[in-house]
Amino acid sequence: MKIFKVLTLNNISDQGLEQLSRDRYEVGPALTEPDAILLRSYKMHGMELPASLLAVARSGAGVNNIPVNDLSERGIPVFNAPGANANAVKELVIGAMIMAARNLGDAWHYVRALEGTDSEIAAAVESGKKQFVGLELPGRTLGVVGLGAIGVEVANAALGLGMRVVGYDPKITVRRAWQLSSGVEQASNLDEVFRRANILTTHVPLNGSTRALVNRERLQLLPKGAIVLNFARDGVVDDDAVVELIGSGVIRTYVTDFPTPHLKSHPQVICLPHLGASTLEAEENCAIMVTGSLREFLEDGNIRHSVNFPEAVLRRTRPNRLSISNANVPSMVGQVSIALAEENINIADLLNVSLGDVAYTLVDLDAPVSDGTLARISSIDGILRVRVLPGFEGASQGI
Repeated sequence: MKIFKVLTLNNISDQGLEQLSRDRYEVGPALTEPDAILLRSYKMHGMELPASLLAVARSGAGVNNIPVNDLSERGIPVFNAPGANANAVKELVIGAMIMAARNLGDAWHYVRALEGTDSEIAAAVESGKKQFVGLELPGRTLGVVGLGAIGVEVANAALGLGMRVVGYDPKITVRRAWQLSSGVEQASNLDEVFRRANILTTHVPLNGSTRALVNRERLQLLPKGAIVLNFARDGVVDDDAVVELIGSGVIRTYVTDFPTPHLKSHPQVICLPHLGASTLEAEENCAIMVTGSLREFLEDGNIRHSVNFPEAVLRRTRPNRLSISNANVPSMVGQVSIALAEENINIADLLNVSLGDVAYTLVDLDAPVSDGTLARISSIDGILRVRVLPGFEGASQGI
């Protein structure tokens, strides 16, 4: 029986690690030649990738700390846990809105600094509270940029608080659209969201198209006295532009989960220490979700919740299965089929899917493949990786 080695680069919730049975998996922080890497926030950029590596799995949603492009070129899928931490982030965003609207951070610091007797403190409280007069949320407009798992939950929760909500996401999935309340208004473009939002929150990944998505030009469209939140990724918001527009009165408060030396002491900025998914429940949910995906890939080749490979789930009907990663170019499946036919091996079932430049194929066979045929398939121009999957014993069956 194949024993898979999983290298952990961060502490992972025990509930997640329990998904990797001890009779099939060796898991730890000091393993060599791992089949998979499991991590949270560890920065893999610049890390030497072992030749044995088959998969990388992040116990969380964002993958900016992982060299996804390099792994794709090697035919290695990267798994994450989309939506597993959505409730945790939603609660933090709602809390941040209330903190900013009611000046809770400054008020707390004011009270902590008070000294004197009970009567003196009571007098200082009464005289000082005027400087912390805040805003109420009902009737104000929340602009939500990005309507994935987190954005949808934030939008729906804000409606429940009596807010008007306008959202924008040109790539919203059918699943998320069904989850989104009918009370959320759809903006026709980004500028419309900014023009209407008394409070703005973004929930998008950081990539080439979203870096500085919240920039000076768009921020200047906000109604005067707006609140800006960043619980997405560092880099999505142009922090320098925010500070400049706080000074001109356009922005009232900025709340960010990504502190910098420039921001952390600013009187109208609330910096939090990247608390987005920092709940016991979110850590457990992420770990359980991603280890389940990792286990299914290692044992059966199925792919769920990958950021760089297509969804690929084929119910296993034979003990002999191949998984093949290749460049998404014509005739790849045909060349593989010819190689198998010339060894007189029948294909019992086959799934071929693609995502961008990468294609992925699962093939169930009526007989095992010889080393010679495997070498022939591996040598086809465009093939990134060929793997013989373990037999049924101890393997998950998928759905």
